[in-house]
Amino acid sequence: MRGVLRRLTWGLADQAVTSLVSFIVGIVVARSLGALEFGAFSLAFVTYGVVVNISRGLATDPLAVRFSGVERSIWKTAVAKSSGMAIAVGLATGTICVAVGLALGGRGGSGFIALGVVLPGLMLQDSWRFAFFASGQGGKAFIADITWALALIPLLWLATRTPSVTRFVLAWGAAAAVAALVSGLQAGVVPRLFRARDWLRNHRDLGLRYLVENVTISGAYQFKMYGLGAFAGIAAVGTVRGAEMMLGPFTIVLSGVGLVAVPEAARVLKRSVRRLPLFCLLLGGAQAVAALLWGFLLVVGLPDSWGHALLGEVWASASALLIPATLSVTSASMSTGAAAGLRALGVARRSLRAQLYASTAYLIGGVGGGAVGGALGSAWGSAAATFVGAIFWWWYLRAGVREHRQAIEPVLPSTGSTQGAPIAESPLAAGVVPAVPEDKQDMIETRSR
Repeated sequence: MRGVLRRLTWGLADQAVTSLVSFIVGIVVARSLGALEFGAFSLAFVTYGVVVNISRGLATDPLAVRFSGVERSIWKTAVAKSSGMAIAVGLATGTICVAVGLALGGRGGSGFIALGVVLPGLMLQDSWRFAFFASGQGGKAFIADITWALALIPLLWLATRTPSVTRFVLAWGAAAAVAALVSGLQAGVVPRLFRARDWLRNHRDLGLRYLVENVTISGAYQFKMYGLGAFAGIAAVGTVRGAEMMLGPFTIVLSGVGLVAVPEAARVLKRSVRRLPLFCLLLGGAQAVAALLWGFLLVVGLPDSWGHALLGEVWASASALLIPATLSVTSASMSTGAAAGLRALGVARRSLRAQLYASTAYLIGGVGGGAVGGALGSAWGSAAATFVGAIFWWWYLRAGVREHRQAIEPVLPSTGSTQGAPIAESPLAAGVVPAVPEDKQDMIETRSR
């Protein structure tokens, strides 16, 4: 338990630093540029969010599932390939961004060109974070992100001397590249770009499904906002976003827990498959209780004057959405517990189905509620849909655990009584991870050395 709490603390601290970096960059850019140029920077930042989800699905999510808590030599071999995969994603998407920027021209085009230049470094730094948490070295991820924050100070100052979208994007990406270099030195691993194809081939059963999952998560939210704006107006979008911003501090908690959830679930699975559902229930339940407490404090304890100071005129309409927004985050917390269990089991087809069903329900509830009742209807529709999504996640976790237990249970003789017969010890109970075909090449290569 002490080890879990220590790793969880590092996850929360690291996520807090990362969120602070994004917040500071946004504030500095908004104050330095006009509305048009800030919009161009925002487009680049949103595009980065899409690319990082692609990189995580193909590179770091399979790493967290299959190489959490393994021997250090095996971990290093896997990280060299997965970080190479992250760089490959950055190079491929960066090339596309440069082409789009050249075609667009103007301020928006220059932002995309700069983003294309820095994407490989950004993807590499993000992959190091997950690699460290997979091996229980959250402190090293924290050090790297502190380095990122410190490197941003002089670079942002230089960018503000002659502010432009290009300079700010380059400053942000250059600081990430410095942090990525520090991470590589801490890990003692050199990324192997030319082994990215091997990584993709060996883990395509997980990577491609996780890619679809990650893109579906962000896509459902974006389309919900687009649909809400189409049916209820842009003001309704701002109202919903305002209520979500009030839950922003708790979102940092969710993201921080998410960094360590899958590696911790994988460690529990190594000890006993029977303990995995209980661990997921405790993980999701603790987050759900925390979400309810935070929402209660907002609804009951936050003075209206503070709300107006934070959101201005948006507070009057956004405050009415705090209860459904809290319930939505509560259900999402329960979903993250089940999702961590499914990722640890490595049953990507089941987690993909759960994500597709949950995202579809979220889209229907959010847009349908908005068409009927505006911002308030969308908030309650999203809360109901998130609850339905949690049911899907737990249903598929139950099925995945049952399937896993059947796969590892010893086959007893079909004739005669089993009384007194020795029962083979489960490889998971013995602390040994069953061999996974896609992993075999990585592990054999390392052990042969």
